[in-house]
Amino acid sequence: MGSFVGIFITVAALLGGFAAMGGHLAVLMQPWEFVIIIGTAVGTFIVANPWKTVVDSGVACMQAITNAVPGQRYYLDLLGALHALMRELRGKGRNEVEAHIDDPSNSEIFKAFPSVLGDPSLLQFICDYVRLIIMGNARTHEIEALMDEEIHTIVKGKLAPYHALVTVSEAMPALGIVAAVLGVIKAMGALDQSPKLLGGFIGAALVGTFAGIFLSYGIISPFAIKIKMMREKKCRPYIIVKQTLLAFMNGAMPQIAVEHGRKMISSSERPSIDVVENETIAGPKAVVADAEPKAARA
Repeated sequence: MGSFVGIFITVAALLGGFAAMGGHLAVLMQPWEFVIIIGTAVGTFIVANPWKTVVDSGVACMQAITNAVPGQRYYLDLLGALHALMRELRGKGRNEVEAHIDDPSNSEIFKAFPSVLGDPSLLQFICDYVRLIIMGNARTHEIEALMDEEIHTIVKGKLAPYHALVTVSEAMPALGIVAAVLGVIKAMGALDQSPKLLGGFIGAALVGTFAGIFLSYGIISPFAIKIKMMREKKCRPYIIVKQTLLAFMNGAMPQIAVEHGRKMISSSERPSIDVVENETIAGPKAVVADAEPKAARA
C-alpha cells in the first residue's frame, strides 16, 4: 500500500503542478514516446541480465509492493527451531539429531515451526551447518569464515534485481533523449507544415526527455531502493542463524545462544526476551516430548 500511496503523491504533484502553471495535460499524452522509452528499457534489461534475474526481478517487485519481509512471528519460529535443535545436540545422540536434518520435512521440530519449514533456502542453510557441528571436526573460526562466504553469496544473489533495476534507472534519461531525438527528426521532416503543427511535434519530442528523467528518478530508482531494503531484511535470518550457532559452538547454553541471535533482529521487529523465552523454552520442550512417544510407537 505504501508504494501505491507514494506513486500517487508523486504523479499527483507532478501533474497538478504542471496544470497549475497553465500547462495542458493533453500535451503529455504521447503514448508512442512512452512505448519507445519503456520498450527499449525492457529490451535492454532482458539482454543485460540472465533470465533467472529477470524472473527474480518480477518476484522482487511483487514482494516490494506487498512488503513481504520477515515479521516477528517468523523470527520467533526461527529462534524456536534453533533452540530446539541445540537442545537436541546437547542431549541426544548423533543419529537422533541427524534424523531431523536429513529429512526436515518429516522432523517434528521443523513441523512445529512452519515459517522455517516453508523457507527451503534457509532450511538448507540451517541443516548444512548443524551437520557440520555434528561432525565435530571443523573449528569455530572455520565455520564462521564459511558462513560469511555463503551469506555473502546469498546476499549477492538476493540483490541482483536491485542492481539490475539501478542499471535500467541510470539508462532511462539517455533513452528519453533517444525518444526526444526521434521526435525532433520527425519534426524536422515537417518544417514545411504550419507552426502550430510543428510546435506539437517539438512538444511531443520534449515529452520523451521528460518521461525518461521522471521514470528514472521518480519511479524506478525509488522502487529499486525499496527492493534492496526488502531483500536485505530477507537476508537477516541467515545472520541470526550464524550468530546463534557460533555462540553455541563456543560453549553457550541454547538459551544464551538464542539471545545472540535475537540481538541480530532490527529493533522494529525484535521480540522481547520474555516472549522469546516463552516460545523457546515452553515450545521446544513440547515438540521434543511429543516426538519421543511417536518414535516409540513407530
